[in-house]
Amino acid sequence: MLTAAAVGVCLAAAPATVAAAGGGIDRPAGRQVLPAGDGWAAYGPGTTGGAAAARDQVHVVQTRAELVEALGGDNATNRSNATPKIIYIKGTIDGFEGADGNLLSCEDLADPEYSLSAYLAAYDPATWGRVAPSGPLEQARVRSVTNQTRHTQINLGPNTTIIGLRGALLTGLTLMADTANNVIIRNITFEDARDCFPAWSPTDGETGNWNSQYDQISVRRSQNVWIDRNTFTDGDNPDSAQPLYFGRPYQVHDGSVDITHTASLVTVSYNRFAGRDKVMLIGSSNTVGPDVGKLNVTIHHNVFENVYQRLPRVRFGQVDVYNNHYKLSGDDFQYVLGVGVQSAIYAESNYFSLGQGITPDKIIYDWSGTAITEKGNWVREGWRLPRHVDLLAAYNAANEVPLGSDAGWTPTLRHGPVLPAPLVPLATALFAGAGKLPV
Repeated sequence: MLTAAAVGVCLAAAPATVAAAGGGIDRPAGRQVLPAGDGWAAYGPGTTGGAAAARDQVHVVQTRAELVEALGGDNATNRSNATPKIIYIKGTIDGFEGADGNLLSCEDLADPEYSLSAYLAAYDPATWGRVAPSGPLEQARVRSVTNQTRHTQINLGPNTTIIGLRGALLTGLTLMADTANNVIIRNITFEDARDCFPAWSPTDGETGNWNSQYDQISVRRSQNVWIDRNTFTDGDNPDSAQPLYFGRPYQVHDGSVDITHTASLVTVSYNRFAGRDKVMLIGSSNTVGPDVGKLNVTIHHNVFENVYQRLPRVRFGQVDVYNNHYKLSGDDFQYVLGVGVQSAIYAESNYFSLGQGITPDKIIYDWSGTAITEKGNWVREGWRLPRHVDLLAAYNAANEVPLGSDAGWTPTLRHGPVLPAPLVPLATALFAGAGKLPV
């Protein structure tokens, strides 16, 4: 029988409720810390989040204003508030909520000199050419982005636990952990972190692309971060439903969990990513510099379902990818493991369910990397029986420039045994995603 111990699950105790100051609640799951050895976030001091919070720093929040207040009171400066704190999310919080409780529109956040129709008319490649937008209208778009960032980007400080009560939903916002060490985010559904003002990048690819600003969770210049048992979707506003402008999809979403700008020591576990395009970017630039020796991340027991790319895409970091279930389909699928500059991916005992037209050689993609270690991975193609597949051999057979087989390191930070890949679909179905914690 497959037990919780067998799959390395560390659930909190029964949801007993203890009264906290200010009428809040304090539950065992809110004070749970990352288990010892559970991925890169267990390195060094480990990850405890707000476990040491005093009773007056335990909060239950139901609105954007209450969330900002619980994080320290000022969204612009909350990132420096290192007081240990536990914040329970109750119900739905919308990042577009205004001061009066009503929802703001994109028009409310736009600079007076910006409109999409004027932007499309001004920077149409047929007349503007394939050079980057510039001038007053582009400056107005940038000011509009600044307006939205001030409102929908919620800044976290160090020593923080944010955990959802049953049914918790954060929509239209980004949780930003920037210079915020020791953060835990658990048991929340993240939905539709949309960008009202995407940028046209005419030199991105052969025909240009629209690029958006906001991730659902962004980790920058931070260490010891645990992201666990959350669900990430675009809700009823998928990129596939957006119009085409300049012949390219008007993409209003960026990543689910992006880890960049020298961030490191992050564990991403038991989450569910569904119906998204870009999922997880680790390292945002090919420039050799401060990212070297950083960007060390563990990704285990997650479900990636009908998602298309960056699962993850890696630069520089030592990234351990094990016991994940990839359920891949759709014409827009691009790749799973992006092997970038000086990346060191160790991919072990993952299970890949491949839809029509997706073959094992498409799982790995070379983004100017040199090597990847992969072992024990299984693939099921359509209705064929699942089988072990050497993913690197499949990639190398289909591509002129081969990748090496040794990423140069072996993971040691793993909590519990690594499951054989055929057991991964069952384990992740039982335990991955929001709503699986007893809170």
